[in-house]
This record gives sequence, C-alpha cells and structure tokens, in this order.
Amino acid sequence: MRIYTRRGDGGDTGLAEGGRRPKWDPRVEALGALDELNCHLGLVHLHSVDADLDRLLQGLQEDLFALGAELASPSTPRLTGERVAALEAEIDRLEASLPPLRGFVLPGGGAAAAHCHLARAVCRRAERRLFRLARDERLNSASLKYLNRLSDLLFVLARHLNRHAGRSETLWGPGAAVPRQTWGSR
Repeated sequence: MRIYTRRGDGGDTGLAEGGRRPKWDPRVEALGALDELNCHLGLVHLHSVDADLDRLLQGLQEDLFALGAELASPSTPRLTGERVAALEAEIDRLEASLPPLRGFVLPGGGAAAAHCHLARAVCRRAERRLFRLARDERLNSASLKYLNRLSDLLFVLARHLNRHAGRSETLWGPGAAVPRQTWGSR
C-alpha cells in the first residue's frame, strides 16, 4: 500500500464506507479535529508520570481512533455509554485528590499540564465539529457525550499533573488584581 494515492489532489477525500466528500465537509472537519486531538494526547503521553497514566492515555487514543472509524463508517457505532461512564469514573478518581476549585484556572503550569490544557481546547473544537455535523446527519449520541467528558477529564488531568509535579496553578477571577496561587511554587 502506498501512502499517497493522488485521489485527494482535487480537494475531496474518501470515507471508509465508500463515497467521497470535499475536504471542507463537516464530517471531514470532525475527522481532522479528532486526528489533531489524538496527536496532542501523544504529546501529553511524552510527559507520563506512571504506568496508570500510560494506560489511560493509550486508552483515550484508542477511543479516538474508534470514534474516527465511526465517523468514517457511520453505519457502525463504536463508542458506548460504558466508555462515557469510564471517563466519569476517572474524573471522579482524579478529582478526589485535588483541592476544590475556587476560581478559573489559567492554562499552564508544567509542560505536561500545558500540553493537557492544549489537548482540552482541541477536544472542545472536535466536540463543536461533531455537534455541527450532528445538526445535519445522525451521529452516535455516546460519541458526542464522550468528547464532552473527555474535555472535562483533560482539565482535571492537567490539574493532577501540575500537582504531581509540584507546579502551581494560577487562578483567575473577575476583578482580580493579581492571579492567586493554589499550591506549589513556580
């Protein structure tokens, strides 16, 4: 199999179930956003702190491939409510070890957390692309919920990674003259 086919040179691309779509089509845009998100998770994985995080990140990347396959083959749903529940359980587990939020967290801290925040923002974009697509085409509701929970998990994971690294979180609040620190030092 060659990596290049030349079939996309005219501005369209093929889906797994057949047919071609313009590269600016909402389904192709959603696929691209998922691919970008998966790449950002790969960057987060570079900063993994333990085997549990390795497994979590690999599982998330596999889920994103499954979601991409689902979008490329719309008649075959792949993500289930069980995967959404698994994300919720992971959020609850990580959040239990963190201090309660007392304001908005500015993205940043250590490199791992900063990559995680960036992945969260890209996840939100992917979610917007999927909801745009869902306006015109039928999608698996579990997939839409999955991306919403994934962005929440990435936020909590960024906080967890900062805490693990001893990095401070900078809180922002309306009218705050100086950002407030929650833990650690810079």
